[in-house]
Amino acid sequence: MIKYYNIANRQIAESTAADARVVVYICQDESERQEAIEQLGLDAHDVESALDPDEISRIEYYEEGRTFIIWKEALQACFDESLRFDVLSVGIFLEPNKISFVTSADIIYFSPREYRGIETPAAVFLRYLQSTTRHYLEHLKGIKLITGEIQSKINTSMENKYLLQMFSLSESLVYYMNAIESNELVMTKLNVNLKKLALTEDQQELLDDIRLDNQQCSRQAQTYSTVLSGLMDARGNIINNNMNLLLRDLTLLNVIFLPLNLIASIGGMSEFSMMTKPLDWRISYALFFLGMVALGVLTWMILTRMLRRRH
Repeated sequence: MIKYYNIANRQIAESTAADARVVVYICQDESERQEAIEQLGLDAHDVESALDPDEISRIEYYEEGRTFIIWKEALQACFDESLRFDVLSVGIFLEPNKISFVTSADIIYFSPREYRGIETPAAVFLRYLQSTTRHYLEHLKGIKLITGEIQSKINTSMENKYLLQMFSLSESLVYYMNAIESNELVMTKLNVNLKKLALTEDQQELLDDIRLDNQQCSRQAQTYSTVLSGLMDARGNIINNNMNLLLRDLTLLNVIFLPLNLIASIGGMSEFSMMTKPLDWRISYALFFLGMVALGVLTWMILTRMLRRRH
């Protein structure tokens, strides 16, 4: 699927293919990939790299002021049992009068609030970098809030579900850190080669601001990842401690009801009463109690010796 946009009245609006200055290629099958390769005039390897979610961010300069960039963007969070926060690769083909995006999912939106006051494809490119960086920051804030909620649930729960969600968040943060640091390298190369992009002074300042936001995003991701990794064992111990407390309570209940069950069992032994009928019931039940005590002491002595031999 291909979406065409034009830059009019300093905003992005949908248009036809002939007037488009902003094109988004959503390649979900082989035919769409081939169409993107033919229209963009790129190497098949570049398009495949742009559609590979594990590809690192990079930048390549071609002739006639054309630039190809692979950028890492955060996907919408998946709020199921695993709580996944994934990243996706996006290919950006920047030309003096046109910009094209290549992606495997329909994730690129040009909201009027974020893309207002633009006049050139280079401005669209910078606003896209700014939008994705802010997207990372919003996701990191969400991860912090979710971590606090999961922690409160772990303190009172004995299930592994919340601990597994914590592991999933920790894994997502690792992917986020790799993606953010990879994007940082791209912006560093852009700063070194500003003349090739023909950016204005204001656009250069915007690129510096985006880079500072990305660095802040990287520090936050590292901090959250360190905190999660450091507290993972402690939260696992909390679950074990909760389980031990439950077992203790169950043991106390068993201790309370065990004598009652014993008395009820002894009182209901009609066969024993029949066999000891010639004797007085006081004598027969007294002998029975003494036999139980002796058997218990003997069992305790045998188990104690077995444990001593093992040690």
